[in-house]
Amino acid sequence: MVAQPPITPDEISADDPLLEGRKRPGVPQHDLPDALTQDNPGAVRAPPPEAFPTDQIPVPDRWRLIETLGVVKERWFDPYHQNTYKGDRPICIPSDAEKERRAKAGLPECRTPRLLGLKGDDWFFAVNAVSDTVLEPRTFPIPVGVQTTDRPGSIDVFGKNDSLVLAQTFIVGAALIKGSTAYKPPDVEYRVTLAFQANYVDVSERRVLFVEPSKGTDRVDYFLGVQEAFVDKHFRNVSDRYDFDSIRVGIQPFQADFRGFLFNDQQLGVRLFGNRDNNRFQYNLAAFWRLEKDTNSGLNRVDRSPRDDFVVTANLYRQDFPFVGLTSQASLTWNANRERGEIEVDENGFPVRPALIGNLRARSYDVVYAGYSVDGRIGRINLMATAYGALGTDRNSIFTDRKADIRSFFFAAEPSYDVDWLRFRGSFLYASGDRDPYDGKETGFDAIFENPIFAGADTSYWIRQTIPFAGGGRAVSINGRNGILNSLRSSKEQGQSNFNNPGTMLAGAGVDADLTPEIRLSANANHLWFADTSVLRALRNEGSIPRQIGFDLSTAVIWRPKMTQNIVFRGSVAALVPGKGFKDLFANSDRDKLYYSVLLNAIVTF
Repeated sequence: MVAQPPITPDEISADDPLLEGRKRPGVPQHDLPDALTQDNPGAVRAPPPEAFPTDQIPVPDRWRLIETLGVVKERWFDPYHQNTYKGDRPICIPSDAEKERRAKAGLPECRTPRLLGLKGDDWFFAVNAVSDTVLEPRTFPIPVGVQTTDRPGSIDVFGKNDSLVLAQTFIVGAALIKGSTAYKPPDVEYRVTLAFQANYVDVSERRVLFVEPSKGTDRVDYFLGVQEAFVDKHFRNVSDRYDFDSIRVGIQPFQADFRGFLFNDQQLGVRLFGNRDNNRFQYNLAAFWRLEKDTNSGLNRVDRSPRDDFVVTANLYRQDFPFVGLTSQASLTWNANRERGEIEVDENGFPVRPALIGNLRARSYDVVYAGYSVDGRIGRINLMATAYGALGTDRNSIFTDRKADIRSFFFAAEPSYDVDWLRFRGSFLYASGDRDPYDGKETGFDAIFENPIFAGADTSYWIRQTIPFAGGGRAVSINGRNGILNSLRSSKEQGQSNFNNPGTMLAGAGVDADLTPEIRLSANANHLWFADTSVLRALRNEGSIPRQIGFDLSTAVIWRPKMTQNIVFRGSVAALVPGKGFKDLFANSDRDKLYYSVLLNAIVTF
């Protein structure tokens, strides 16, 4: 045993917890020092609490207490600290007379403005502003105009494939909220959000941006849309943990499933929602009357009558079911379209309803989607999965001009696994295609308004870009922008769902790497197929079309310089390496062997 050095008096501390009779192996033993005593003659005890009657002294409310103490100094432009304009404290417009009256009554120096009939001192005002800037060079198969081309002497079916998109969107929203929402639902909420977009597009061929061949190959456009305008009313609390029932009326956002496969939009509607069992159950009952969209920005048009297209949906969420950490959702959605007798032409002069495909006739349909989704984790495995079955009736099939039964289904899953700062993902999707367009059954799956966060989302080439279906339909696309389904619609914003489509198959892998708290790097590789090419063969009058679309390869980097979502810079590069099916359908005059999409995006939020 190694001998321990003796303990000096300076090393003895009164804070040493060693008790008499206790020994710690390997630690020098010593006696505790004598207890310290303090003698303070003439000291005066602190006055009792009764000496400070708080019922006679106005005390700042709990929202302004820290500023009264000098801890925080509010600045209207600072969203990171307490800010009245971000809903951190109630509205307060005090007057001298009101201050004096409220001081005598022992109340805080706060008077809520009586504008709109507001009563009480728990009204909050929150404003938000977003600047979204997009720069997007890209290539895709561009058909040569029927009447003319921008390059005399060009006789190809497909022309040059270059294109450029510039878009600047400003979003400003304001909300007036009653109630302290930090721990309970608001009693009442009024919210309005406006979005203004200016965009510029340049392509290489005529009759792509405008129906008139005399117009050029570039376009400048701008539009102001109303994206939110609703009133949210809290009915009641049904437990001491603030389980509640509320109703929301007006233009509001709604997402039908976890990843936006079926219906993800901001539409005019009525929604009853709430929760139960300490928030283990959540529910929605909603009905929407779809608004017209601006053609070039995709924003809501409130200067036009809503469409004769209705969505009624109900869903129920259950947390920790069937496994702890996994949330399940069951849903039932009815899309009732009554636009059979209507003709709609977009702002660029192209017909969108009915779509110029098949018999070119207007139609209406009823379809019911039964869905089940899960999102969460099972042990170390993260899992998102969604399945839908679509049953309904199309009253005028585009191939037979007769009534047809809708029978289609959809499945998507994205498992992932985390290893330290890396997340490895797999992506799988199957949307059924129509096997026989003339048999009185439509078995191709289509959504109402998709906007999927899946397989790379809008950094993916296939999800980001629209591929015109030249030679098989006029002003019709294989897929839609910010959509993954091959639905052969005029557009997802203004067109109708189409269940006579080739379907979609996807298998992919990806990785997300959080290099630092500010920087994330993502990479995705997806292989795409048509589920069935029978519809494409019928529309193109071709005997055979292979199913392979090709490989979609993309990489993206996200930089958050403040480690928050207030400032986000995003850059991505994606490429489509065409497969046999895509090559059979499309080409370009430059004979390029791949198509690319570059996205530079800056988002600043207040």
